[in-house]
Amino acid sequence: MHAARLFLRLIVRPLLREPLRALLTTLAAALGVSVTVAIDLAGEAATGSFQSSLETLGGSAVYEIDAVGGMPERLLGELARLPYTVRFAARMEDYALVGAEGERLPFFGVDSIGDPIARVDAAARGEGFGESLAEPGVFVGSALGYAKGGAIELTINDRTHRLRVTGVLDPGETQVGENRFAAMDIAHAQRLLGRVGVIDRIYVYDAPENGEWLQAARGVLPDGVAVEPAGARTEGNRRMLRAFRLNLRVLSYVAMIVGAFLIYNTIAVSVVRRRTEIGVLRALGASRAAVRAAFLLEGALFGLAGSAAGIPLGRLLAEGAVEAMGATVSSLYVTSTPGAIRLSAEAVAAAVCCGLGTALLAAWLPAVEASSAAPSAAMGRARIEYDARLRRGANALCALGCIAAAAALCLLPAWDGIPVAGYAAAVLLIAGAAFAVPAAAERLLRAAAHAAARLRGNEGFLAARGLAASLARTSALTAALATAAAMMVSIGIMVGSFRDTVILWMNNQVGADLYVRPVGRGGGGFSPTMDAAIAERIEALPQVAAVDRFRSYGITYNGLPATLAFGQVDIHASWTAVRFLEGPAEEEIWASLVSGGGVIVSEPFSRKHDVHAGQSIALPLAGREVEFRVAGVYYDYSGEQGRIVGHREALLRYLPDPRPSNLAVYLQPGVDARSGRKAVMEATREFRIFTATNRMLREQGIAVFDRTFAITYALEAAAVVVAVLGMAGGLLALVIDRRREIGVLRFIGASAGQIRRIVLAQAGLLGMLANLMGLALGIGLSLILIYVINKQSFGWTIQFHWPVGLLLAGLTGIHLAAVLAGLYPARLAAAVNPGEAVHEE
Repeated sequence: MHAARLFLRLIVRPLLREPLRALLTTLAAALGVSVTVAIDLAGEAATGSFQSSLETLGGSAVYEIDAVGGMPERLLGELARLPYTVRFAARMEDYALVGAEGERLPFFGVDSIGDPIARVDAAARGEGFGESLAEPGVFVGSALGYAKGGAIELTINDRTHRLRVTGVLDPGETQVGENRFAAMDIAHAQRLLGRVGVIDRIYVYDAPENGEWLQAARGVLPDGVAVEPAGARTEGNRRMLRAFRLNLRVLSYVAMIVGAFLIYNTIAVSVVRRRTEIGVLRALGASRAAVRAAFLLEGALFGLAGSAAGIPLGRLLAEGAVEAMGATVSSLYVTSTPGAIRLSAEAVAAAVCCGLGTALLAAWLPAVEASSAAPSAAMGRARIEYDARLRRGANALCALGCIAAAAALCLLPAWDGIPVAGYAAAVLLIAGAAFAVPAAAERLLRAAAHAAARLRGNEGFLAARGLAASLARTSALTAALATAAAMMVSIGIMVGSFRDTVILWMNNQVGADLYVRPVGRGGGGFSPTMDAAIAERIEALPQVAAVDRFRSYGITYNGLPATLAFGQVDIHASWTAVRFLEGPAEEEIWASLVSGGGVIVSEPFSRKHDVHAGQSIALPLAGREVEFRVAGVYYDYSGEQGRIVGHREALLRYLPDPRPSNLAVYLQPGVDARSGRKAVMEATREFRIFTATNRMLREQGIAVFDRTFAITYALEAAAVVVAVLGMAGGLLALVIDRRREIGVLRFIGASAGQIRRIVLAQAGLLGMLANLMGLALGIGLSLILIYVINKQSFGWTIQFHWPVGLLLAGLTGIHLAAVLAGLYPARLAAAVNPGEAVHEE
């Protein structure tokens, strides 16, 4: 009861007397929690749903068998002749566009008798896929809205087919995501896909668990055919997506760090303002533990209230975030239809732990300070500020130690593909900056006092001196806003540098006048293909000088997804400029590829798999394993999973499918892109293909890039909003705590307008301090992001660039926001009654 009364009188009543300041701190904590919740929920919805495409159609399969480019049908017969009671389901797997809207959905061919989906339909309807053997009918998921007996238009690769709907499967009858799919008998699917005699995947059911069947199967299958436990490809994709989600999660934690600074500031101000009460309570016998517990409970109140408000807000924010994250996942990683956003009990518990834990950590130091002082010292008016100045030297040494440790951690390699040391270095750098704030703030404020006096007169001088005199509170506010500014600066530099690097790469790599591809979108290891005759028609046009045929396959290398691609190297080398990171002279590299014994790998592939120029790699190609020498490593920013590129003529010996995925068209001198595009479209009008000019492709590429990083800009904005709210609350506390000084100024003749200008000048000075320190910290964080975290996570080398315009706009916006945050505290200060303020003391 004694402890409850102590908490009520020391903590709750003062908070009730200042509801606005308490509300601002709670809102700052809520925004931090909401950003974290939104990123977690959106990430789960966007990246977890890729299982709904072609990744988990095996149902209860024990193994899955596949090969790059597909397998001959005869292998299924050889497996069936093994002396084991094992069931098989052969599959063709691809994607199709449906209807006028062009929705992309999984399309596959299935065994009309043995496939689980066919059996499900037969049991549910009394009829199965067998009825579609005579004509190419298609079964669809009920979520598409088609009725049995109706017609559906599917665009597969470069042609549109009108097919009869021979069946509709209801939700729950299959494991195909949300039942948005199309399936048909495998024989018809092979003809539509142009791969007669080839199957893409074999699912194995009821195989013995002792591995006996697996050993026997590998004995009859060629080396290039992979036999893996069911779900192995899903696990590989999850490993690849882990760094993407982790980076976003770490960025979201910055908002929590900013909120922690503000909770720390609020509790620290509470300790300062209640120093007399603390001293009296200590003199009357209150224990150190009781005082410490009271202020920790105050922090817990902010954490719990912030979590309670932040969880539903995060659920709302996730709605917008999932679309941006889903687009990034589908374009750069795996094909994915964003799933439902589910706020589970685990997610709620994690959010509460995050908000409560951050608040308690932020409240710990002020609580310890409140409990550690002797009664007489606690009742001393200037004790907190004196202690803050006394610790400046020790804090400066701590700052140097944190920065040195951060630099050392940057030299460590990634752990299991995760840049753990890089994240730790970033945290230490932020901690070092926080330790350096008091000494730096005092020096800058004292230096700024004379400049402020010249610019703003006595109001400016008093504003700077007042902030310097309240160093403990000024430091916490500056650290919070500086951290938000540093996030803006570091992300701005990283994204701006990446954008400029991508533009430079596109200028070198995207050299053709026109690019032709099927209308269906690629992604997730699948690339739509075109009839080989399309390239021949385009090549025969008088406006065309050369056509580079390009084909890509999704493969797995060392358990991770990658892309195998091949093109006409002789044409590509003559018309474009590829920048190599490793390898001999460029001419030697290209000659090695043309001869058929060499390939080049992208920088992300090289870093993920530790593969370098001069080494050899073994690739599984259409049922055989082929060894190639790595002739060089080239810069590439088209995807972080990595690429292996070889010469078309050499690789066609192993993957004899002449259909290209893309065409790069080079026009004759003097032919403009518009007329060339018109000629190409006219020559290929019966095919469903898309023809883009060089300019169109570049604009689309930059648009995709900007959409990809839209979520990071949203995270920046959230952190800045949290900091500005804290700035308003901190200035409000500063005004309330300095009522006596304001009253004295009013007694000696200061007008309400002058008091208002002093507080606004203080807000502007705090914004300036935060920008200066945030700029320095942001540059350091950007170096870690670019050269450590990004390189270890994704394998890209980014050229450092200064996005001057973006930084100027962002820092100016933060400064203006800081000034705006001071409007209400300035109004409150101007309304202080001098008689009452002095009488209170």
